[in-house]
Amino acid sequence: MTVEIKVPAMGESVTEATISKWFKKEGDAVKRDEPLLELETDKVTVEVPSPTDGAIESISAQAGATVQVGALLGAIAEGKAGAAPAAAAPKSEAPKPAAPAAAPAAAPAAPKTDAQKSESLAMPSAKRISEESGVPLSSVAGTGKEGRVTKGDMLGALAARSSAPQPMAAASPSPVSTGSRHNEAREEKVAMTRLRKTIALRLKESQNTAAQLTTFNEVDMTAVMGLRATYKDTFEKKHGVKMGFMGFFTKAVVQGLKDIPAVNAEIDGTDLIYKNYYHIGVAVG
Repeated sequence: MTVEIKVPAMGESVTEATISKWFKKEGDAVKRDEPLLELETDKVTVEVPSPTDGAIESISAQAGATVQVGALLGAIAEGKAGAAPAAAAPKSEAPKPAAPAAAPAAAPAAPKTDAQKSESLAMPSAKRISEESGVPLSSVAGTGKEGRVTKGDMLGALAARSSAPQPMAAASPSPVSTGSRHNEAREEKVAMTRLRKTIALRLKESQNTAAQLTTFNEVDMTAVMGLRATYKDTFEKKHGVKMGFMGFFTKAVVQGLKDIPAVNAEIDGTDLIYKNYYHIGVAVG
C-alpha cells in the first residue's frame, strides 16, 4: 500500500514552508518515525518523520521548493523496512529456473571505515552542519544514544574550532586589482535559511522605525591596570612610546570575534559572509 508524505500543520500563521533538504532518496528504505526531510518556515525548522515502514516510492517536491501546508511531498511503499518494493514481473515472462542448491556463499561485506560509522550514527541535523561547515563527523565524539553525533556535539566542535589559534593567512590581493569586494580566500559564504532571512528583515525594520539606545556597561579593570603598571616602563624603553589601554581592548575584541564568528559576519543579499580576519585601527600617541 502507498502512504503519502504531506506537509504537516506548523501553527496558525504558518501557511507555507521551504524544503531545505531531503535525508532520503527514491528507493531508500525507511523506518517509522525516521526523519525524511527538513522544512524551514519563517518561525521554525522542523523534520518530517516517516509515517510508516517501507521504502521511498516517489519524491514530489525537491529541495529548495516552497510548499503549502498539506501539500504532497512524496510517497512511501509500505512494507518491511530495509527492502524496497520489487517491480511486478511481466505476465508473459516465463518462470525462472530454481537457483542451484549449492550456490556459492556471498562475499563478506567490507568492514565500515570510521567515517562511514560516524555517518551512519549521526543525527540528520548533525550531518547537515558537517556538510555546511566542512568539519568531518569522524572527528567529533558523539554523546547521543549508541554514540550518535548530535547537533549539540557539532556546535560544540565548531565553537572549539573557532577559538583555536588559526595559522597566519597569506597576504590577500588588493580589491582594486581583483575587482572583487570580498576576499574569497579568507571568507566563507553561507546561504541564509528562511528563518534567518526573516530575522534579518525584522531587525532591519526595527532599526529603521524604533528609537536607538546606547547601553553602558562597567568593567573591572583592576587586573589590566596591574599588568600595565608592571610592564609600562619596559615597554616604553623598548618601543619609545607609552603603553596605553588600546592594546588590551584590541586583544579582547579579537578574542571575542574568534569565540563568536557571527559577530564578525555581514549580510550580502541572501548570503552570510563569515570573515576569518580582523581589521582594527589603533591610534598610538
